[in-house]
Amino acid sequence: MVKGIILDVDGVIVGEKIGFNSPWPHPEVIKKLKDIKSKGVFISLSTAKPHFAIDKIINDAGLDNLHITDGGGVIIDPIDKEIIKKHTIEKLTAKKLISNYIEAGIYTEFYTVDDYFIQKNQVSKITRQHTHILQKKPKIVGSLTTKSLSQEITKLMPIAEDEKDKERLTQLFDPFKNKLTLSWGVHPVALPLQFGIVTAPGISKKNGAIDISESEHISFNNIVGVGDSESDWQFIQLCKYAGAVGNASDELKELVQSKKDSYIGPGVDENGIINILDHFI
Repeated sequence: MVKGIILDVDGVIVGEKIGFNSPWPHPEVIKKLKDIKSKGVFISLSTAKPHFAIDKIINDAGLDNLHITDGGGVIIDPIDKEIIKKHTIEKLTAKKLISNYIEAGIYTEFYTVDDYFIQKNQVSKITRQHTHILQKKPKIVGSLTTKSLSQEITKLMPIAEDEKDKERLTQLFDPFKNKLTLSWGVHPVALPLQFGIVTAPGISKKNGAIDISESEHISFNNIVGVGDSESDWQFIQLCKYAGAVGNASDELKELVQSKKDSYIGPGVDENGIINILDHFI
């Protein structure tokens, strides 16, 4: 029996059709989430985004429970303004990695619980795209490295131009792999950009899902996990029930189908999450 759902956001309930399912889910998707929540099933969003980029979804659907944000860096109930976990990155480590990326000409942002920051000389088309995705303007500073020393950073985000460029960013991260965690995500509106998700060591969506399960006192045997990228396997692998949208990566589809109780639904631009949720509930 399904008692809980953990959903990725971008590519799963938010797509690329501006005004249809971007920057917010289609009204029919919000209605489905509200209907399921009203039946006593908790729905937690799991995203690399900060909470302020999903607050509207949470409020519209009445999802008054904990959510995984900043790639697991912050576990928060935005409606009740309750943070149960906040994993910050050590300041000198953050400063060094930010410096390395900026010196290499890589567009880089860092995040606190309630804001995100970029360096003035990096403002570009990417800034405009990401402002649409997050529905909030960044704080622009003269020096990102200097500013980082005075902030509690929950996530760093270097952005690669495409899949090939992602390899370069990963190589630059390699010296930090024992001090930080790196995963990757995409957004349908911003392709071919690849978004690096750098969190404190050992922190990921997997840890966030464990926090959610423990807080709700519900076993993963009663939870559905749904995503669209390989990084979503971090939390889906824990769940008995596994789902993926039709636009999901081939890698994730293969992993999802390795589960006994799995289902691949239509794509995000067909509101495929409705079909997936109907299958499991």
